[in-house]
Amino acid sequence: MESVLSPATLAELRRPRPYPAVSVLTPTHRRDPYNAQDQVRLRNVVAEAKRRLEADPAVTRERRAEVAGHLDRALSEVDLTHAEDGLAIFAAPGEHQVWSLARSVPERVLLSDTFLTRNLVSAQTAGRPFWVLSLAADRATLWNGGVDRVAEARVGGFPLTRRVENFDPERQQRIGDMPSAFREERTRQFLREADTAMNAVLRAHPRQLYVTGEPAALSLLDELGTTARGAVHVPHGGLAHGTPEAVWRALRPVVETEVRRSTDAVTRALDTARGRREFAAGVDELWQSARDGRIRLLAVEENYRVTVRDAGDHLVLAESGDLNAREDIVDEIVEQCLETGAEVRFVPDGTLSKAEGMAGVLRY
Repeated sequence: MESVLSPATLAELRRPRPYPAVSVLTPTHRRDPYNAQDQVRLRNVVAEAKRRLEADPAVTRERRAEVAGHLDRALSEVDLTHAEDGLAIFAAPGEHQVWSLARSVPERVLLSDTFLTRNLVSAQTAGRPFWVLSLAADRATLWNGGVDRVAEARVGGFPLTRRVENFDPERQQRIGDMPSAFREERTRQFLREADTAMNAVLRAHPRQLYVTGEPAALSLLDELGTTARGAVHVPHGGLAHGTPEAVWRALRPVVETEVRRSTDAVTRALDTARGRREFAAGVDELWQSARDGRIRLLAVEENYRVTVRDAGDHLVLAESGDLNAREDIVDEIVEQCLETGAEVRFVPDGTLSKAEGMAGVLRY
């Protein structure tokens, strides 16, 4: 299952496909007892997608069989033991993909000439993804971080390793100053390679970066490369050889501090916008402003959801299940804002209580 959405990957997903490009979305659950029904629900929604294919006169028999086969193969690749909060299956002639999302999605089946990507975009943004580069004299490990966990990322050539001869950790501990391993030219060259590899990852997948390691390693990376200049330094050794749990324990307080700092900056920006009459709130006003490209900063509470329906030129609140209901309007607004170059920040629930969960700073 896929989980890392890069700009290049998103552009590929949005590429027009031969009809039908099928998008199947369903909420999933991380824990009992709710996840017990995920398998049944997933099979039912895939069966609904096949019924839609069968009933569509624009789909030939050969193409129907091909796309249905891709739906079956995608279903067999789903691993619900590692489920997050949502799942997206994409199937079209010649291809299929399965995406795990750290944000709930409405159950939906869509046949079109493109895949439905807005829920992926919103989930990726809400997950506040970041990278962690953990350094040691003999290893550089890359971790893929999110709201509540990290996992090792095997991209861009990571992990990088090298053999260190005559490496004596006990002797280094006795010296009491900069570990001798970080004075060696071979170590310097190794960190240059790590810096180059990390820069390539950041170009393909731009994110906040945290760098961990002994102070000597962090100082040397600053001296030799450019990666660490915009990164948050975490002086904690041993994580290049550590477990995801150990990395998360070391990073969690730092990440939480960064989230608080970011949230404070967002609330200050919204307060300033109110005074300048550049403030917008309410799903209808935000949707109109997003379509016009007027939003500069959009703030959304992490679990904010609202169901609406079209009422002429406006959106009004609706019940889930309404024939014309738009249950993922928040994700639509998020994607539209990102498309027009706006900054989108997800903030803890309750931060935007006066704005009913979502607010924006306008460009004009």
